[in-house]
Amino acid sequence: MKALILAAGKGTRLGRLTAAYPKPMLAVAGRPLLAYHIDWLRNHGITQIAINLHHAAEVIQNYFGDGSAFGVAITYSYEPELLGTAGAAKRLEPFLDERFAVVYGDVFTNIDLARLTAFHVAGMAGADNGVTLSLYRVPNPTECGLVDIDEQGRVRRFVEKPRPDQVFTDLANAGVLICEPRVLARVPAEGVVDFGRDVLPGMLTDLLPVFGFPIAPDEYVIDIGTPSGYARAQQLAENRVMAF
Repeated sequence: MKALILAAGKGTRLGRLTAAYPKPMLAVAGRPLLAYHIDWLRNHGITQIAINLHHAAEVIQNYFGDGSAFGVAITYSYEPELLGTAGAAKRLEPFLDERFAVVYGDVFTNIDLARLTAFHVAGMAGADNGVTLSLYRVPNPTECGLVDIDEQGRVRRFVEKPRPDQVFTDLANAGVLICEPRVLARVPAEGVVDFGRDVLPGMLTDLLPVFGFPIAPDEYVIDIGTPSGYARAQQLAENRVMAF
């Protein structure tokens, strides 16, 4: 399995902290958040990693180089204009030629990727065109992609950042996805395309396998893109409750 880390965002909610610095490179207990991602993926046996870049791209490239010093091989994809989460993957379609994980670069998490992948494989039942989302419960449903699942974990509906009158659950996309490579055939080669806004609703309409897997009680996902989230990630790391 390969992986794509989404690291191209500008991180405007953190103000001066990310004015000239990529959000996923912010320090958590003295290490860039991206370093935790790479350790986590390597520890799960994933060593072929792509990272998409835009804002302050050279900071990431200069720190990680080709990835060999971290025990992985890194492929970079620079986006002059942001392409969206699925657009970023589409640009890397030749690289993402087998099952792959998509990881949002601004989340601090201890999700068991092996358990998530095993659930995905069971749900696909041999299908070669499907997605599994990790899910967590959120206090702010209007700021996330909400997911309704049945008893088997099959997604019945997905609404990206709903209006207050559209909220139907507090289960949200946690920012770690497992994808089959044929999913990228559904993504246009041009333009801004998001998994949540564009790809997943179309897959549900076409009755393709889309599953959701709630994280375990001892797992967590923290969006460091807000001051409060960043502070919580720091506190966990400093208390040595490490995410990866």
